[in-house]
Formats: sequence, structure tokens, C-alpha cells
Amino acid sequence: MPTMLFDNSINWGPLVAYLVATFLVCGIPFGKIIARAKGVDIQKVGSGNIGTTNVAREIGKGAAALTLLLDAGKGALATGLASWLFQQPNFVLTNATGISVAPTGTGGWLVGLVMVAAVWGHIFSPFLHFHGGKGIAVGVGSLLGFLLPVALIELFLFIVLVVATKRVSIGSITVAAALPVVAGLAYGWNWPLVVTLAVAGWTVVWAHRSNMRKLAEGKEGAFAFHEAGTGTEPVGSDDAASDAKGGSSEPGSGSGEAGR
Repeated sequence: MPTMLFDNSINWGPLVAYLVATFLVCGIPFGKIIARAKGVDIQKVGSGNIGTTNVAREIGKGAAALTLLLDAGKGALATGLASWLFQQPNFVLTNATGISVAPTGTGGWLVGLVMVAAVWGHIFSPFLHFHGGKGIAVGVGSLLGFLLPVALIELFLFIVLVVATKRVSIGSITVAAALPVVAGLAYGWNWPLVVTLAVAGWTVVWAHRSNMRKLAEGKEGAFAFHEAGTGTEPVGSDDAASDAKGGSSEPGSGSGEAGR
């Protein structure tokens, strides 16, 4: 069974630098940038969240698709590049001939750390005073770059749950919580990697805490795309709008908002 690497097998300087760079790049708030290009401050409408769901609700399908693509893309770039770069001689691994950063390898957890950095960068965006999205899109993107079968299983489960319940948050919370189990079943219980995936996935669950409260209260609204010609709904404008549109005075707390 793979075990944690000893300190003398890791070149900590490049590893930390890569994690910091990942945090910063994945902190780029594409949803806010895209919405601003449309003349909307996405943090002041709907749920106040910068993720795909709020962009879809308040702006439309095209802007939401671009937000999803870019948020998932930055995660895929981070882990995909790390999967290759970390395996290069004397970059992150030193004096560690034969150690692999593949999902079943002893060093797989190092790429798992990159996923954590990607998810944390998006959720705690340094460009938005450490208030960002909720991490689903960047998390799935990170899986696509490193654990493709797991990503496909998670996407399938997500789609089934959203179609069945009409609540994006139910799909988001479920697949994020189940991530370490799905990965363990797919690749074997490489515990250092499973732990890092649990940290990433359960951080996403934590970011959806307001959605869980809404679900428990029966106030989580069904998802719907923004209709052309209709205006945006200010955050927390009234109770009815909050239930229908996901608005809340707490950014990212709106009903139905999975905040990718």
C-alpha cells in the first residue's frame, strides 16, 4: 500500500511555489469578470455568488457556460500540469527514483494537494477578500486533469441528482461528500491521496452550508436559467425573491445556488 513520502524525497520549495501559484490562478473570479463584462456585478444580484449557477440565473446560458468552462479549466490545468511536472526529475521529487505521482502511486497525494489548493483558491479567492465561489466546477476540473474516471462518475451522479431533484445544490453537496469514497473504490485505498481528496471535497460541502440549511428548511428553490429580457434580482431584496431566485444578504447563501 502506498505510504507518505519522507521529507528527503520532496523538494519543498518548488512544491510550495506550485501550490501558491495554483491558489492564485484558481482564485481568479471568472464569473465576476464575465458578469461585469455584461454590466452586472454578480455579487450584488441573485445569491451574490460568483459561480456558474448564479451567473446562469441572473445573466443567462452563454455567460454561465463560459464561466463553467473557465472555472473547470483552471482546475484541470492545475492538476494536469502537476501530474506531468511533478514527475520530472529533481523538480518536486528528489532522491526518489521510482516514486510515481499517478493516482495509485506513492506520490499521488502531491497532486491531491494541488486539487486542495485549486478548490481553496476558488472558494477563498484572494482577489475578492477571500470570498469566492463554492468549488464544484473547479473541483470537477481538477478531477478531469488527474482522476478522469472519478470525474466522469461524479459528473454522472451530479446530473442524475440535479435532474431528479431540480436542485443543483443537492447534486453538488452529494458528489463533493462522496469524492474520497468514489476515488477509493475506483483506484484503491491510497490513503494519503484519499485524505487530500476528502479535504478538497468536504471543503466544498462546507461552502454549501447555507444551502444545506435551506434544504433542511424546505426553502431551497429549483434551478432555472435567466430569461432574456428580464432584469436581475438584487441580493436579499425580499423573501419571495430569495426563495425563487436564491437571493440572500449573505453572499453565496441563496436557495438553489450551488455556486460553482
